[in-house]
Amino acid sequence: MKLLIASDLHGSARYCRLLLEEYARTGADKLVLLGDLLYHGPRNDLPDEYAPKSVIAMLNGIKREILCVRGNCEAEVDQMVLEFPVLSDSAMIFVDGKTLFCSHGHIFSPEKLPPLQPGDVLLTGHTHVPHRLERDGVLCLNPGSVSLPKQGSGRGYLLYENGVFAWHALPDHA
Repeated sequence: MKLLIASDLHGSARYCRLLLEEYARTGADKLVLLGDLLYHGPRNDLPDEYAPKSVIAMLNGIKREILCVRGNCEAEVDQMVLEFPVLSDSAMIFVDGKTLFCSHGHIFSPEKLPPLQPGDVLLTGHTHVPHRLERDGVLCLNPGSVSLPKQGSGRGYLLYENGVFAWHALPDHA
């Protein structure tokens, strides 16, 4: 199974569109979204082409292909307009003998691990900074932010295939 893993769209129609182009190009089976889909949040500037209604339409167009967890910017009203579940704090994916625990990062994080076993993988977003580290035998990965990268990082996502995670830059076709 091939998974495209991304986080922190924050209502940017431009970067949502580019992400969905990458999703189609890669031939991934599922799009795993680690939260903060529509709202930019009080600590962030507006992202390029801030248009949550457009993001809603794009994501609803592939609703059966999305697995999503709630970010700190998700609210009940978001679930009223999105046609796939967005309010779960976590989700688990069992693939290729691995357990992938998905969470936004504001509840579970490398500093506050969920109850995982050595060899499991924790996928989080939230910080807008990509990272790869190991804590207590758990591989912790963050794809960074699609629309509002921080600390000099680029816009990007993770691609999982055949047991391997790889970072990819989000092309900016302007």
